[in-house]
Amino acid sequence: MQPVVAGGHICHRREHDRRNRHRDRHGGTPRIAAVILAGGKGERLGGVIKANLEIGGVRLLDRVTEAMTDVASPILVAHGGLDPVVLHLTGQHVPIPDLPADHAGPLAGVAAAIAWCCAQPEPPEYLASLAVDTPFFPHDFIGKAITAIGSESSAIIARYGTQDYPTNALWRLSAVAALPARIADGTAPHSLKRLAAELEAKSLEWPASAAGDPFVNANTPADLLALEARAAARG
Repeated sequence: MQPVVAGGHICHRREHDRRNRHRDRHGGTPRIAAVILAGGKGERLGGVIKANLEIGGVRLLDRVTEAMTDVASPILVAHGGLDPVVLHLTGQHVPIPDLPADHAGPLAGVAAAIAWCCAQPEPPEYLASLAVDTPFFPHDFIGKAITAIGSESSAIIARYGTQDYPTNALWRLSAVAALPARIADGTAPHSLKRLAAELEAKSLEWPASAAGDPFVNANTPADLLALEARAAARG
């Protein structure tokens, strides 16, 4: 594979070299960064900041942060057009704004995270992404995704039943390193769904359970009521 230039950095070559050194030191454990997509304003919820909504007495941002704490570092927070101050981030979080471009939404957040990762002295091998309004994101999803991605696949997308969730995914950094530059020059796909299709991403089919879809989002007042009831049932 040829080196990919992203944000002024040859991300693929640097990631490859640093990865090999890291594996020498840490016994083959892949380096994974995570980005929480937290820029949503919840228009169908009256314009609230989704990240600050509570399910079961716990903020959505705190719930998804907990799901990533033991599997990814650093944990980036793509805050879109929001002032990161309103998200009450902790020292565990690294706030990143969207790149200056016409793109917005989840694709812009993932692209900003890719640019940030590629600019680091030791870029991670993988970038995990998850939507902030996914309160029941499985804590073992990333581990299963690492197994599923193998050595050749470019990305793994969450699926439950017939529904794909491209916001909840694992991306091989070298495969997506050019996305920030493509956004800048207008050649990028316009959604994570299209990016996943372009990469021929594999779906990780989550087993059905009585608890229901773990990737379901909070988009409407009815969704919030259902998620609150689910949290209460879990205790």
